[in-house]
Amino acid sequence: MQQTDILHAGLDVGSTTIKLVVTDENGNVLMSFYKRHFSDIRNTVAELFKEAKEHFGNALTTLAVAGSGGMLLAEPLGAGFIQEVVAGAEAVRHYLPDTDVAIELGGEDAKLTFFDASIDQRMNETCAGGTGAFIDQMASFLRTDPA
Repeated sequence: MQQTDILHAGLDVGSTTIKLVVTDENGNVLMSFYKRHFSDIRNTVAELFKEAKEHFGNALTTLAVAGSGGMLLAEPLGAGFIQEVVAGAEAVRHYLPDTDVAIELGGEDAKLTFFDASIDQRMNETCAGGTGAFIDQMASFLRTDPA
């Protein structure tokens, strides 16, 4: 990596985990991080940034933030915020343009995005059954990992 290269980072602060991805100027993934935050979002984000800094040093980096907990972090970090469903739809349109429907199971909700002439999105409202939190809790109860 040359000193003039600009890196791009995306931070997703979900209800149970935090994800951070770092790409080069061409969108190639250089590193990705996935960590459970156990409701300690601030310290988990700091740990992920520390790990990224150890790898990339003081490289010039842009940052965009998404996720249910991301809105509160975007401003103090000086980053842009993008709503997670919008971010997911944009990614699918860019990387998988022939996709008809995308299903995303979050920690506390499930989202369906239909890609037709216009985008139609549906989301469950009050029940977390079948979502990441439920699967995670059952795996914990059974003393195994979600995979």
